[in-house]
Amino acid sequence: MSAVRLGLIGDNIVRSRSPALHVEAGRLCGLDVSYERLIPVDLSRDFDSVFTHCQESGYRGINITYPYKEAVVRRVRVHDAPTARIGACNTVLFDGDVPQGFNTDHTGFIAAFRSCFPGARPGVVAMAGAGGVGKAIAFALDRLGATQLRLFDTDRARASALKASIEAVPMAMQVVVAPDIAEAAAGADGLVNCTPLGMVGLPGSAVPADHMGRAQWAFDAVYTPIDTQFAMDARAKGIRVMSGYELFFHQAVDAFRLFTGRVVDQGALRAALRWQEAAA
Repeated sequence: MSAVRLGLIGDNIVRSRSPALHVEAGRLCGLDVSYERLIPVDLSRDFDSVFTHCQESGYRGINITYPYKEAVVRRVRVHDAPTARIGACNTVLFDGDVPQGFNTDHTGFIAAFRSCFPGARPGVVAMAGAGGVGKAIAFALDRLGATQLRLFDTDRARASALKASIEAVPMAMQVVVAPDIAEAAAGADGLVNCTPLGMVGLPGSAVPADHMGRAQWAFDAVYTPIDTQFAMDARAKGIRVMSGYELFFHQAVDAFRLFTGRVVDQGALRAALRWQEAAA
């Protein structure tokens, strides 16, 4: 078996399922994969120091999660246009002298949406959060045929900056910055949470239940836990929900392909991960 060393840099990743997924994907492809959680504060280092350590210590690649997806861009070379426009990376490949940056949140969301909602179009979408994952999903929504994106972020300047970056390239999707989540969600077809609200240790929901209106679908980027308050409220209202696990799974499959050059059998991988969770 070939050995492949991988890792994940992030702040709230103790319960991340990325190690299990990549190690199992490696087993299915005949590779000996190791995958480490790298939490800067626990290592008494800052992000740049941890990144440099990975670059110099034999890692094949790393994933990047909250809150470093935008910060890592200055440390990598980006070749593909969508990632360059997004301005955030969640996957880094150490290949040559300069690390290569990719955004599999973008490709993963497109694949997950098409799998969960076959033949559907996003319509008018209200999105809370304009950070790293929000950027990736915003550009993905345009590719999926969304007609309007209503952005809300507690940092209005960040939402305005995302609006400007979307409008800098030809797109059919209209983008507006909403003053609050209630106005963003009013009459929306889709509801998207791209904030960390709902994560383990950060309870709450970015879209209160009484603002969900008559939305047809909802997506929560948070996947630990899968049953966030946002997701449970949406299901209670009869809204079709795509869990954060679906984005996690599809972006990870794309990242694994970049790291290893192998295409894992998705059905076999899902079955193996379900078995592991049941046995735990």
